Amino acid sequence: MEPHTAYIILNMIEGLGPVSVRRLIDALGSPAAILEADREALMKARGVGEKLALKIITRRDSIDAEAEIEQAAEIGARIITPLDAEYPAALKTIHNPPLALYVLGRIEPADAKAIGIVGSRSTSHYGLNAADRLAYQLGQTGFTVVSGLARGADTAAHHGALKSAGRTIAVLGGALDCLYPPENAELADKIAKQGAVISEYPMGRKADRMTFPYRNRIISGLSMGVLLVESAVKGGSMHTTEAAMEQGRTVFALPGRVDTPGARGPHMLIKNGAKLVESLDDILEEYEFLIPPAERATPEPAAAARPDVPMTDIETKVVEALWQEPMDVDSLGRKTGLKSHELSGLLLGLEMKRVVKTLPGRMVELAEDLRTGKF
Repeated sequence: MEPHTAYIILNMIEGLGPVSVRRLIDALGSPAAILEADREALMKARGVGEKLALKIITRRDSIDAEAEIEQAAEIGARIITPLDAEYPAALKTIHNPPLALYVLGRIEPADAKAIGIVGSRSTSHYGLNAADRLAYQLGQTGFTVVSGLARGADTAAHHGALKSAGRTIAVLGGALDCLYPPENAELADKIAKQGAVISEYPMGRKADRMTFPYRNRIISGLSMGVLLVESAVKGGSMHTTEAAMEQGRTVFALPGRVDTPGARGPHMLIKNGAKLVESLDDILEEYEFLIPPAERATPEPAAAARPDVPMTDIETKVVEALWQEPMDVDSLGRKTGLKSHELSGLLLGLEMKRVVKTLPGRMVELAEDLRTGKF
C-alpha cells in the first residue's frame, strides 16, 4: 500500500491521533506497516494499548481510501498528507500535525508568511472593524491571513484579506462537505479562489464542541503569529492563543474598552506578555527580518476598500472617522470638524450610496457590506 493512501486511512480511524501514529511509525517503520501489523506488534508502540490496537485492526480493512478521495473530488477538493509537497512545512513542526488535509483551493509556499486572526463569534463593532482593517492591511503587505471561518471576528478577517486581493486560509472545525456556519458558504467559495479552505476531518464529519478546539492548533500552526481580537478569558479563541504559545508562535492582542467582556481575554494576554497591537506596525515590527521598514507598503486608507463607490475627500473623511466604531452625529461632527448642516447633507448622500446607515439615537455606522466586504 502506498504511504499516501495509508495516511488517509489512518486519519479516518476515529480515536487514532497524530501522536499515536507517529509512535506507531517509529515502532513499525511506515504508515503502511501499521495497517498490516497484528495486535502484539501494534502494542509495542509507546502509549498504544490493547483497546486502541483492536480499534485499528477492526476499522482498517473497512475503510475505502479511494472512495474517500473520489468523494472529496466531487466537491473540488484534494487530500494531501505530510508526504506531499503542498503540505505546509510549518505544520510538520508542531507536536500533533494533521495526518491528512482536505483542501479546496491551493496552499502555496508564500503562505508560510501568515498571521492568524481569531476572536469571539459575538465580537463588537470595534473588534469587527479592527479585524477587517488589520487583515486588509496584512494582505496588502504580503501576509496570508489564517482564521476559522466562524461568525464574528473570523468572518471579518477573511473579508478584509479578500478585499486586499491577498491570500487567506480558512481552517474548518468539520468536514468540507459539512460547512459551518452554513451562511458562510459563499465566503468559503471566495476564499477557495483566493487561498484555501482546509479541514483535517474526513468527509461527512460534522463540527461539534470537540472538533473546534482541536482544529485551533492548525490555525496557529500555519501562522507565524496569532492576533486575538476579542474573547472572554475562557473563550474558544483563547485555545488558539494557547496552542500558539505551545508552538513557539508570537501572540498579539488587541486592547479594548475595560467595560467590554470581549476585552478580558486580550487584556489578560497583554498582562502575561502578549504584544499589544494598536496598528499594523506593531505586527510588522515583530518580523522586520521579513519586511524591512523601508520596503513596507503603505496600506490604503479604509475608504479605499470600497472602490466601486466614488467619494469626495470630505466623504472619505467621514468614512474613515467611522471605521473604528459607530458614533453619534455630534461626536462625528467634532471628529471631522464639520458643521451640523454640512454633516447632515453628507450623511444623507452616503446613506443613498449604501456606505453608511443611521441607527436609533442619532447613531451612524458603516454599512454592513463595507465592513465585511459583501459588495
